[in-house]
Amino acid sequence: MSKYRCTVCNYVYDEEKSGQKFDNLPQSWICPVCGAPKSAFMLLTEVETEKKSGTTVSDVFVSQIEAWGVKHVFGIPGTSTLGVVDAIRKNEKVKYIQVRHEEVAAFMASAHGKLTGGIAACLGVSGPGASNLSTGLHDADLDRSPVIALTGMVARPLIGTGAPQEIDQYSFFRPVTVYDKVLMSENETLTLATNAVKHALVLRGVSHIGIPNDVQKLPYEAGVLSFEGRMPNMSFAQSDVIIAKAVKAINDAERPVIVAGFGSLGHGEKLLELAKKITAPIVSTFRAKGITGDDEPLYVGCHGSIGSTAASELVKKSDLMIVVGSSFSGLTLLPEKRTVQIDIDPMMIAKKYPVVAGLVGNASNLIPLLRQRVKERGDEDYRDEISKLKQEWLKMIESEADPKKKPIRPPYIMKVLNEKLAPDAVISLDVGENCWWFGRNFQMKKTQKMVMSGLLGSMGFGLPGAMAASLAYPDRQVVAIVGDGGFSMVMADFMTVMKYEMPIKVFVLNNGELGMIMQEQKVEGYPNWQTELYNCDFAKYAESCGGAGFKVTDPKELPGIVDEALSEKKAVVVDIDTDPKRFD
Repeated sequence: MSKYRCTVCNYVYDEEKSGQKFDNLPQSWICPVCGAPKSAFMLLTEVETEKKSGTTVSDVFVSQIEAWGVKHVFGIPGTSTLGVVDAIRKNEKVKYIQVRHEEVAAFMASAHGKLTGGIAACLGVSGPGASNLSTGLHDADLDRSPVIALTGMVARPLIGTGAPQEIDQYSFFRPVTVYDKVLMSENETLTLATNAVKHALVLRGVSHIGIPNDVQKLPYEAGVLSFEGRMPNMSFAQSDVIIAKAVKAINDAERPVIVAGFGSLGHGEKLLELAKKITAPIVSTFRAKGITGDDEPLYVGCHGSIGSTAASELVKKSDLMIVVGSSFSGLTLLPEKRTVQIDIDPMMIAKKYPVVAGLVGNASNLIPLLRQRVKERGDEDYRDEISKLKQEWLKMIESEADPKKKPIRPPYIMKVLNEKLAPDAVISLDVGENCWWFGRNFQMKKTQKMVMSGLLGSMGFGLPGAMAASLAYPDRQVVAIVGDGGFSMVMADFMTVMKYEMPIKVFVLNNGELGMIMQEQKVEGYPNWQTELYNCDFAKYAESCGGAGFKVTDPKELPGIVDEALSEKKAVVVDIDTDPKRFD
């Protein structure tokens, strides 16, 4: 009999106590504590509490983090991590993915957390391996993704002596972590391992554990600690007084708008029930795009610099915003309005502007509470206005998708991908013009998933994000939509994709430019300079790695080639000639 953890609130479903297999529960089953869907649960390992002889600190450490949810470790082996690497080798429940650069390892771990709510680890040697993790860990830190970063260190007698590859790793990781420790003796092993996972999951961030080379190999025997009973339940809501204040604000509003941020993902149905009851449009941030599916009549698109005209107009004319799980980033461009805000992080409440009511707690608990208590409001005029504005927006982006212009225009690429990708595809985005066009023109289905580098906005995320998705969802179509600049930063790891037989489909929008930077130079009045890129033939590169490659220069060929690429059983790169110019 197995146990399953709710990645939203940490409730543990025990098959033995419940008397029913988790797999036999209906798909409509929800977490009895927080109301999260069945898909939010992850399998917990049955722990072996008996001590094993002949084990090391590394063996026990790896077994402990695996028992609490770490099933994947991404990294590159090296001198200062050999003890940990060997422990992973011996642990059949952990899958090790050898990458070509530690940045990719950290991006993969970050993407895993964003996609699943679970936790993965990245591993680097002392010095350069550790420092190479930093970009991906900053991504995890800013996007609140749970990650374990493990780094080797020089042996304890060499710490502080200026030994080769020695840096002050504790200080280096301190700004980007919620938990940062050095494992100095065998007796700390279980405490540091469990605290690392606990901090990463509860505080939603990066835990770093540095392990000196000699400590990794010390003999140590200990039974693994069980997850159940050692984690707080994260299902909590606000006091009745604050709920009543929020309900009054919503009841008094004539033009309410719901703003769904990244923290609302997984709660689209609950938001939709609230929206229907009060007749309110749903606007999303970019990272919450598709929360209800773009085809839902009350969903009007993203707000912000890549947003829809419908979203912008409705937010502008609103008299109340109901904001759920949004960081109020500069790119979202949310104005100062009367606001009811929901967030699990109290520091996010009124982060930028004062609010009428700030509800601290789990959205899965708070949204239904509001829906139950607000008045039903049937405003047909407002509903008609929402529909009219959305249809005008859809006509606009449809008119941009010219199937004849060469080089192929990005709106047309997005239109074709929108028509061809599987309804449950997992899509990883890189940062650049490709990301801008996706956010603006692609129409997501509610069963699709999207992952990206959000607040950090780092180029190079697209391919690692797809690699993590391929491991997390082996039965789903996984697609990376990237620019030539972002892909070329990490393209060496397409060899990793081939090594581990990940059937990822990579679509490269190749405009020979750092296109977004070119546009920014133009907007700020600078001459266009140093944005041109010298590229290889990405399709031939994919073939040289053992994958499939397609080059597209004619828009007439695009639909057929996309079909062919998606039908391939192995990894594919589709190199699409496009244009950095927007509408001419």
